[in-house]
Amino acid sequence: MYLKSFTFNDFSENTYILYDDSNECIIIDPGCNNKAEQTEIINFISEYNLKPKKLINTHCHIDHILGNNFIAQQYHLELSAHKKETAVLNVGVQTALMYHIPYDPSPQIKQYLDEGDHIAFGNSTLEVLFTPGHSPASISLLCRDSNILIAGDVLFQGSIGRTDLPGGNFETLTRVIRSKFFTLPDDIIVYPGHGSPTTIGIEKKTNPFF
Repeated sequence: MYLKSFTFNDFSENTYILYDDSNECIIIDPGCNNKAEQTEIINFISEYNLKPKKLINTHCHIDHILGNNFIAQQYHLELSAHKKETAVLNVGVQTALMYHIPYDPSPQIKQYLDEGDHIAFGNSTLEVLFTPGHSPASISLLCRDSNILIAGDVLFQGSIGRTDLPGGNFETLTRVIRSKFFTLPDDIIVYPGHGSPTTIGIEKKTNPFF
């Protein structure tokens, strides 16, 4: 499996495309919300002759959903996320107005994902982990064969997701990281929703929250 990351919008959000030798791909947390960012994604998909198969949100905070409608329309995809992120998704318009950022409202979640589900595309499979705490029902996506963990805003290099937004809970988040992330092999690479990649091993040893 291959991974391409983009950093989009005023929140410096990480958007990910995962793909393999079949040329099928999935698009995770598209934060593109202007023409230049949209073009960047289109050009990459076109250059590598990729075939988008799924649109997934790890969670539905505004910075992770700004490009949902564009990607859904461009590639005729339905949105996949956890069912309990619906309430977060539905305040997107108000949140965008509060931050004075352009937002083409996201389509609704059509395919629900939860703990233990498997997402198949091409020759690859991702395992869904239920990882709330930063948001009510965040999910993370794990590929054990490729040592890849798409963590959303759960765990960062040297930090964790904020828990002061509606539905956030510090105790839940730290418990999830200990039980779902820190039980994984140390060489798993963590790709967060913001900032640089890290590894499970590094965060177990050096993250100040633990």
